[in-house]
Amino acid sequence: MSSDITGLTALLTGWLPTQRWYPAGHPPAGEPVIAADVLLEAGDPELRHLVVDVPDATGLARYQVPVGLASDVPDVPERAVIGKLPDGLIAYDALHDRRLHAVLLAGIASQRTAGYLRFGTQPGAHLADWRDSRVVTAEQSNTSVVYSEAAILKVFRRLFSGTNPDLEVTAALAALGSRQVAAPLGQIEAQLDGQPVLLAVLSQFLAGATDGWQLATGQLRQLYAGQQTDFAAEARLLGQATAQLHQDLKTAFGSRELTAAELGLLAARLTSQLDQAVEHVPALGQHAERIRLAYAALAALAEPVQIQRTHGDYHLGQVLRALDRWVALDFEGEPAAPLDQRRALGPAMRDVAGMLRSFDYAAKYQLVDQPEAGPLRELAADWTGRCQRAFCAGYAEADGADPAVHAVLLAALMLEKAVYEVMYEYRHRPSWLPIPLDAIAAA
Repeated sequence: MSSDITGLTALLTGWLPTQRWYPAGHPPAGEPVIAADVLLEAGDPELRHLVVDVPDATGLARYQVPVGLASDVPDVPERAVIGKLPDGLIAYDALHDRRLHAVLLAGIASQRTAGYLRFGTQPGAHLADWRDSRVVTAEQSNTSVVYSEAAILKVFRRLFSGTNPDLEVTAALAALGSRQVAAPLGQIEAQLDGQPVLLAVLSQFLAGATDGWQLATGQLRQLYAGQQTDFAAEARLLGQATAQLHQDLKTAFGSRELTAAELGLLAARLTSQLDQAVEHVPALGQHAERIRLAYAALAALAEPVQIQRTHGDYHLGQVLRALDRWVALDFEGEPAAPLDQRRALGPAMRDVAGMLRSFDYAAKYQLVDQPEAGPLRELAADWTGRCQRAFCAGYAEADGADPAVHAVLLAALMLEKAVYEVMYEYRHRPSWLPIPLDAIAAA
């Protein structure tokens, strides 16, 4: 017998916009609708899996909300509490309740079917009865649960129908024996409106690993405090790992050359994005003509441009430094983009451009709004340059396409990334706008 969740939709209207994974600037335009609901665990607490459709300014967005229902307020963060239902039960985000984590893991291990939910394991995967669990608190667009420091379940919040590249890519690369990914162990999927939807992926957890952003910014804090540090050696290793990742992706999914017409369309799309950005950020206008010339040079390239599957959202926060190697994470691409766009072939240099821009961000974000940090800005520029050069050298050493040989393509794609950053900062962090604007000015 499941609990009565009458009144939950009204509570979700106010709760959803307070969550880190809900897109900022898109408050619900109406009351959410519970599109699907299945009971996963009866009792106190009870676990319900909800699919929630939310009308907003962009149309209709679909979210996954595992809900716990308990007679008393559970030991979860305040932001996880959705509210009290008319029958007196407390509704809350179940992913913050360690008592309910085991239900999801057991479902994967037993390949359970529950309503529209399908739990499954990957071929050859070995799952254990991992008793300990914790929720990862630093994430934004997704929520993850770590089991006994051995496996991690990434739960997607925004849902899209179709083949999700996060499982598609990691499964294909793991089958090749690639060391550049954490092997997937299992998944939770659904059939919604007759279409497959990936809800969560269980993967190998790399205990003791540090994400690239934390590693780089930690070293930079030491550098700014007067200590001698050098991230260039790590950047070189990361470049080598990135080249190997691209080789593995090419092996798994193939590649081809862009036609001259397609290259022209690519340049035209970049120019259109620039024009839209200038309308919102007039300060970008003083650099617009120079950017257009870089895009025109791209369109005029005589050399072949290879396209293949790529990471799609590559930066320091998407890589882990394990004990013996760099590993790439989160192959889902830009979460707000349609799945077919995220799965499309593109130049591998776009991932290179993303990482090079990430070095710049790591060095400069700590100096934002610090007028007295003038001397540190030279340190930041020198650190960025050394890391970018080391990354490109490592990439070329590992049989990647030498970035120096593809300078026109890389320059255009770095400007594309910087223009995207300008729009992102304009919408979400205006105080950080100088970071991409200064990079464009110096390009």
